Amino acid sequence: MSREPSTERGRRSRDRIVESAAELIAGRGVEGTGIDHVLAAAGASKSQLYHYFTDKDDLIRAVIARRFDQIISAQAPVLSHLDSWEAIRQWLDLWVGMSAEMGHPGCPIGTLASELANRDEAARGDLAACFAAWEGYLIAGLTRMKQRGDLAPHAQPRQLAIAVFASLQGGLLLAKTDKDAEPLRVALDAAYSHLRSFSASG
Repeated sequence: MSREPSTERGRRSRDRIVESAAELIAGRGVEGTGIDHVLAAAGASKSQLYHYFTDKDDLIRAVIARRFDQIISAQAPVLSHLDSWEAIRQWLDLWVGMSAEMGHPGCPIGTLASELANRDEAARGDLAACFAAWEGYLIAGLTRMKQRGDLAPHAQPRQLAIAVFASLQGGLLLAKTDKDAEPLRVALDAAYSHLRSFSASG
């Protein structure tokens, strides 16, 4: 299990190792990123790395946590207020804009899941928890909308959130493959239309 640093200098060293690993994994994948690659990129020694992490798998779990924190931070302006049609549309449009701005890199969590879900049970559990926490924001917003009467009584917020996130992940993957925002835009428009079909006003 990773060890939290007790000093500011230690925190910076640990952060540098995790971020270097995250950047390398984004380009090389988990299998293509060795400890020596990380040490060279971070300018760190093996003793430093193993002071904070028990092994490579432990480091990968820290990368998952780092990338998830970054994803949530990037959506912070709207993520906690997904309880209106306008806010949900703004959130979906934010993803299209972010993807285009960054050159359509796909979803870091989705990419890690595709590589790790069948390889590392601990990492799979972390990734599943990330998706559950992420979906939780939309579930909470849709639940508030249902309580206000904006959603039809038979609407199920969790199932609706799963459908939206499946569209988001699939759209990000296709946008990454095509290097074009259009697949993501189409997928999210379809997800939004699906949500609106459960509007109490029809």
